Amino acid sequence: MPSLDQALRAALDARQPLLAELHTQGTDCYRLFHGSQEGASGLTADRYGAQLLVQSFHQPLERDDLLALHATINQHLGDELLLVYNDRSQGNSRIDRSDPVYQAEPAALDDLVGHEWGLNYRVRGRHPGQDPLLFLDLRNARGWVKAHSAGRAVLNLFAYTCGVGLCAAAGGAREVVNLDFAEGNLAVGRENGALNPTLPTMQFIQSDYFPAIRQLAGLPITARRGHKLPHYPRLAARQFDLVFLDPPAWAKSAFGTVDLLRDYQSLLKPAILATAANGTLICCNNLAKVALADWRDQVLRCAEKLGRPVRDCQVLAPAADFPSQDGQPPLKTLILQF
Repeated sequence: MPSLDQALRAALDARQPLLAELHTQGTDCYRLFHGSQEGASGLTADRYGAQLLVQSFHQPLERDDLLALHATINQHLGDELLLVYNDRSQGNSRIDRSDPVYQAEPAALDDLVGHEWGLNYRVRGRHPGQDPLLFLDLRNARGWVKAHSAGRAVLNLFAYTCGVGLCAAAGGAREVVNLDFAEGNLAVGRENGALNPTLPTMQFIQSDYFPAIRQLAGLPITARRGHKLPHYPRLAARQFDLVFLDPPAWAKSAFGTVDLLRDYQSLLKPAILATAANGTLICCNNLAKVALADWRDQVLRCAEKLGRPVRDCQVLAPAADFPSQDGQPPLKTLILQF
């Protein structure tokens, strides 16, 4: 596929200044090819330390194209990255086909370590979840947290594998609380903490978002109509100096529904109330169909109605390894100062 080879080489050439900068700052986890914006929709190639993770979301990548892509990236980086190819275009997204080209070497599937902002992260090419253990487009936000956490109490909501919490700890936070519903995610977060033994110990709370954040915000907890309230951890009302809110696009539980398109306010309101006066709330929206300007206005109106007007609002864009031709990347991040 000559067009893929040309697109890949152009993408790698465009990244040369960025990769030099990332390597200097202690980062070897980044996107090498962002197909939707660089000429091969549905195809991504990401480096995670010694591993190259190639994923196809629309159609499988042909044998020769996969071999050529791997060789071109190794040549460009001057390294021999271990290849893992996940075809996510079908129902079972990670079936190793009979052709050995598609079958990752055992070394590529071992527990590996990647690095970002000088910190160590667990890397697994295959694990029970669908997504990689570190979302690369959030790197700039993690870097901002690392640079602005000194002496602050930090609450990391929808923490996933706790990369934001790890950056807060590395930035000198006096307290870091990671909250996520999935114990498997928090288990990886604990691994990430153990991989950085010089950092202070983080806290981990396994809980549905709604009962946890509503308790912290001092709000009552209600069940969805027709549902009984399940067990949930009891938490005291309190506020944090820095709150990070990065919800999934959609999820439903007995306590409520996460819906970034239709009801962002139900997520945002208690997060604002759990943010201290003169504190910072970083909120994210990863839906491509939501325009940044409209979402920003919605967020600011919600804060105003709560009597917590925002005194400063900064837009934080993903780094250059996630290019956007129209300047409207799917991941939108706002830094709100109260």
